[in-house]
Amino acid sequence: MSLHDPLALIFIPIIILLFLYKQKKQRSASAFKFSSGELIGKLKGSFKLKLSKNLIYLRFLAIALLIFALARPQTPIADSKIHSEGIDIVLAIDCSTSMLAEDFRLGGQRQNRIEVVKSVVKDFIMGRKNDRIAIVAFASRAYTVCPLTLDYGWLLDNLERVKTGLVEDGTAIGSGIATSLNRLKDAKAKSKVVILLTDGRNNTGKISPLTAAEAAKALKIKVYTIGAGSKGPVPYPVKDFFGNTVYQPVQIDIDEDTLIKIAEMTGAKYFRATDTESLRKIYKEIDSLEKTDIEESGYLEYNELFNVFLILALVFLLSDIVLSNTVLRKIP
Repeated sequence: MSLHDPLALIFIPIIILLFLYKQKKQRSASAFKFSSGELIGKLKGSFKLKLSKNLIYLRFLAIALLIFALARPQTPIADSKIHSEGIDIVLAIDCSTSMLAEDFRLGGQRQNRIEVVKSVVKDFIMGRKNDRIAIVAFASRAYTVCPLTLDYGWLLDNLERVKTGLVEDGTAIGSGIATSLNRLKDAKAKSKVVILLTDGRNNTGKISPLTAAEAAKALKIKVYTIGAGSKGPVPYPVKDFFGNTVYQPVQIDIDEDTLIKIAEMTGAKYFRATDTESLRKIYKEIDSLEKTDIEESGYLEYNELFNVFLILALVFLLSDIVLSNTVLRKIP
């Protein structure tokens, strides 16, 4: 048995103190005054008299039971179960300067890749339940933006911190995977997944992408890979001589062969996103692929017992009222 509102029990010590005070006061007071106790010393109290003196216990029990009822005692239903779907996911996001290319659209307006990715990832996070999710960002090196958490509000706040220019420029895909694996290797979840998004090819870092993929395979962690970016030259913002933003067509190559190998080695899939809509569909497909059913013992349903204690309290209180006003009535 457990109590839903145990703080209500703090009133019981107060009731006990009041009860003791009342008892002490009754002993020191008398309805009749005698000059000597010799006249009544040999008189024996009747059963009715003794019962009358102890009638206060009924009142005390009634109040104590009422307080206990307010604490809401309850017992769990023993065979209840919690069925949930939950896995550990790391979202690895490329934040190199190539992600500033504006070949995607968001809300009908042209937008750079990093902002579109953050918008799509936000929808992906909000669509998950019971999953611990972490965010890793990488350019020339990788860093953890947010560790594994179920607090999606805090996760989304940290997602806003993913920007280009926070670390040296470059694309260290191997480091991005390795940092993600460090977040997952000690996790207890039965299923662990990395969703890596990049728009370029590995050109820096101490760990090669395929070496990192071998480590992921050994740890039984799937690495889904997404190549983001239109094919061919894309508009890239630069500053002209006067400090104005102008756009130049730039060719940004994606190392699809390596991304495909990473996914195949870890038992996952590779996707190519050439626009915002295809990117949304990719995350939706990964969302549908990665579902793990978990059955846990739990007690979501309870039998409420407050009514039992409430009825007992009312019985004692009613008994006190009836007896004190009838057979045990005191005459001043």
